[in-house]
Amino acid sequence: MFGEDSYWRDLIALTWNFKTSEGREDIAAMLRATLEHAAPSGFTVLGEPTEADGVTEAWFSFETAVGRGTGHLRLVDGKAWTLLTTLDELEGHEEPKNHRRPRGAEHGANPDRVTWREQRETELAELGRTRQPEVVIVGGGQGGIALGARLRQLGVPTIIVERNEKPGDSWRRRYKSLALHDPVWYDHLPYIDFPDNWPVFSPKDKIGDWLEMYTKVMELNYWGSTTALSGKYDEDEGRWELVVDRAGEQVTLRPRQLVMALGVSGKPNVPVFPGQERFRGDQHHSSDHPGPDAYQGKKAVVIGSNNSAHDICGALWEAGADVTMVQRSSTHVVRSDSLMEHSLGPLYSEEAVASGIDTRTADLTFASIPYRILHRFQKPAFDAIREQDAEFYERLAAAGFELDFGDDESGLFMKYLRRGSGYYIDVGACELIADGSVKLAHGDVAELTENEVVLADGTRLEADLVVYATGFRSMNGLAADIVGQEVADKVGKVWGLGSDTTKDPGPWEGEERNMWKPTQQQGLWFHGGNLHQSRHYSLYLALQLKARAEGIPTPVYGLQEVHHTS
Repeated sequence: MFGEDSYWRDLIALTWNFKTSEGREDIAAMLRATLEHAAPSGFTVLGEPTEADGVTEAWFSFETAVGRGTGHLRLVDGKAWTLLTTLDELEGHEEPKNHRRPRGAEHGANPDRVTWREQRETELAELGRTRQPEVVIVGGGQGGIALGARLRQLGVPTIIVERNEKPGDSWRRRYKSLALHDPVWYDHLPYIDFPDNWPVFSPKDKIGDWLEMYTKVMELNYWGSTTALSGKYDEDEGRWELVVDRAGEQVTLRPRQLVMALGVSGKPNVPVFPGQERFRGDQHHSSDHPGPDAYQGKKAVVIGSNNSAHDICGALWEAGADVTMVQRSSTHVVRSDSLMEHSLGPLYSEEAVASGIDTRTADLTFASIPYRILHRFQKPAFDAIREQDAEFYERLAAAGFELDFGDDESGLFMKYLRRGSGYYIDVGACELIADGSVKLAHGDVAELTENEVVLADGTRLEADLVVYATGFRSMNGLAADIVGQEVADKVGKVWGLGSDTTKDPGPWEGEERNMWKPTQQQGLWFHGGNLHQSRHYSLYLALQLKARAEGIPTPVYGLQEVHHTS
């Protein structure tokens, strides 16, 4: 029933894993290993199938031995080309929403009444003290908050530990011009959509306020000003011993499950160059950039050409600084409006919502395309963008900016998923480069002097400020600081598909390495990504954690092997 070129992507429904099986033999092996315990049944087509360009698509529902799921099918010449199966809920442990929502108020007279506020205060006082959490999430950005909300609805006792004081502070503390480069329809959190009048591109402080509000109304147990110091797994007890510093007090938490929700990546990648110690000006990584205000009339050199580099260059120029960007390698650039029109818009836009594509449908549609062939779907959109914006790209190239569209010309999303080098969703900074307002230099840095950045070709750039917009390392480094290098090595690399493209060495995994799924270290999980990934994949991670909390068997098929790639 499957074509020679066929793919079955399963999000925990059969495999209790994120697993894409490729080709008939691989699919058959997965089914032989999982059908007996998963026992999928009750397949029901939802709505009318559609047909376009020789591909028939259909949605369906189904059940497994433990829950209910949704699937998506693409047929070519009567045989399956792609198949997606996802587990949506666990039978007997459904979320208390819609017709299952709690009553909230207890009607009638009761001398022993306990109010909602009293219940909440008791929970806050007990959890982590006299009662241990099932899950501790290290990291309180959008990833940790989205997962915390899912677990809250599933009734899993959870604590989020975050070194910043308040939810949203990780956004508030970034450079002041930061705003989301992708649109509001792509960025909703679980359960609460942004209001209909929310701006298309959210300023970072507005996101910070939203995350703080969301954390409160979703009743999350959020420990701000708390740093995870060390974690050790007790094999006999099946629990972690996690030592945290909570506003100066050391507390030991003993969760069964530990989730690292440490952002899109890991530690800032701060390069080491000769002469940094003698440079007299300011120098810092883009993640520590305070903003442009102190640099009016100063000479600024921004090393890198990614999103942060462009944003910071633009803000420094607006503040009256003399700005030079150092481009070390070619960069993929796409105008925000063009990205919306040709790539995101069909799934995430006002028009998509009006046509009946809600956020869940959009997320599942995107998830239904296996990573192995995603570039086939993306390339036509970016070919259209390149043709439509030809003059824009010609002006950038004429200014000396080195452009690319990814190793296979498939554009932004594949570069992001493969953790490829620089890309930028243009919201205005490219015009400053094209017209020379922001100067451009190329090459690697050889050294810093007291007041210069010296490039490998001998170019000397005067500088009062050097910003290292040089990206981030693997999340393993942050995890190693807490659970130790031995455990981090046991897990292996986090993020990347193994596509053998720039910065994504093989072997091929078929899914993001170690994200949202079981790892080689029992009880250790990784969660993160942009707002879209934090929202969508938090459901499947939460269901895996809930199943383990309830003692539901979770036989994992295809546990990822360890590949120690940098």
